[in-house]
Amino acid sequence: MGKNSGIGLPLGLVLFFVVSTTIFRGTSSETFLPFSKKKSTQPTAANNPFDSSVLFKVIGNVYPLGYYAALVNIGNPPKTYDFDFDTGSDLSWVQCDAPCTSCTLPRTKQYRPNHNAMPCSNRLCQAINLPTRNCHDANDQCDYELKYADGGSSTGVLVMDSFPLPLINGTVIRPALAFGCGYHQEIPFGAHPSPTTAGVLGLGKGETSFVSQLRALNITKNVIGHCLSSQGGGFLFLGDHFVPSKGTSWAPMLHSTENYYVSGPADLLFGGKPTGASGLQLTIDSGSSYTYFSSQVYKTTLNLIQKDLSGKPLKDAPEDKTLPICWKGRKPFKSINDAKSYFQPLALSFKNAKNVQLLLPPEHYLIVSKNGNVCFGILNGTEKGLGNLNLIGDIFLQDKLVIYDNERQLIGWAPANCNTLPNVGRDYNEGFCQPYAANFGIIEDHCPAATVYEKPRQLIEIKRNSPNNK
Repeated sequence: MGKNSGIGLPLGLVLFFVVSTTIFRGTSSETFLPFSKKKSTQPTAANNPFDSSVLFKVIGNVYPLGYYAALVNIGNPPKTYDFDFDTGSDLSWVQCDAPCTSCTLPRTKQYRPNHNAMPCSNRLCQAINLPTRNCHDANDQCDYELKYADGGSSTGVLVMDSFPLPLINGTVIRPALAFGCGYHQEIPFGAHPSPTTAGVLGLGKGETSFVSQLRALNITKNVIGHCLSSQGGGFLFLGDHFVPSKGTSWAPMLHSTENYYVSGPADLLFGGKPTGASGLQLTIDSGSSYTYFSSQVYKTTLNLIQKDLSGKPLKDAPEDKTLPICWKGRKPFKSINDAKSYFQPLALSFKNAKNVQLLLPPEHYLIVSKNGNVCFGILNGTEKGLGNLNLIGDIFLQDKLVIYDNERQLIGWAPANCNTLPNVGRDYNEGFCQPYAANFGIIEDHCPAATVYEKPRQLIEIKRNSPNNK
């Protein structure tokens, strides 16, 4: 595999929670106290004035960076972190100055906690599948270990802090959300997450995911959308205010015991014709740069492409190790636009949705490497330990508004210009501040916002598990 081919899915959702022991330090502020013994005063769905949406700026690209990251603020005063946002996992985490033994970022860019660990008694600690057998007391602190399918991992402590979220109606709220304070990361070469990002923003279907926590607090509906530009960048939103009223193709969201976003069954088409690969279940994973097909589907697709290239001025380029399969032309390609005419489009045709197809032009399954060769952005997932999983990565999701509607159990997509923000002016009349959207959620002086629901938080010491502290 090449450099940027990380897989966002956790390896069997391996999450371990144990008690920890060394004091961390930093800053913290929160709005809600899920682990407090006090009765919650946060608004209910019936009277909540903040049934809104949150918009995040996205940076990155499929190649050469190999990731898309959302810019998210944490703490009070807020500090901005770039999170590799991942629909293939639940728990969010950030590199943490606890101190950190293997962080890839300098200490100035790491999160600094302030005695804000979550206890074992918290429902989000208990929501993890594996038993918390090392939690001997309700006030013990909840540690985690998360392993990804490509060998990446994060170990740390669950903490809670405020996330300043500018809503699209101009209001800023500061909900306290749980996430991992990761003091030990393993990020092998080419693995997920990127070593240049601060951590992972988990957007899976589980209770600990970022969007699920916002939904539980009645802040946004459980709807996720992202638009990834093939030119780099884009946007991410949580809530349903940016969902188009028309022009969206919808397919059913299938049940998944691992909390993945799965749709299908679908048939794979090449050049508008059936390939024989049919009835595919598709896992959509924004944490993966490329798409991974099971071995049989991969070989079928590659054979059809290679057969179609016969007689065209392209030759194999095994010396290019960017991806497993690359081709070179008579002269180096400067962009995908120079190479795409040699290739046929792919499509995924969904059986349970009438006339619904995910159209994949060549530029959405190919890249042009730094060597000027065109490379195949679909990989053999079986060889990478994914078994029969067919995993749809960012390369398939470019230049589309992709929507994960957990409220209606649907996955949708629509062609979009991901270099511009969606039109939100239609959603609000009075009180909507247009410059907010224009600045990707950065509130300017001419666009004032009110901050609400500030409370002091309960402080709990974080202690790391070590041979000297048992």
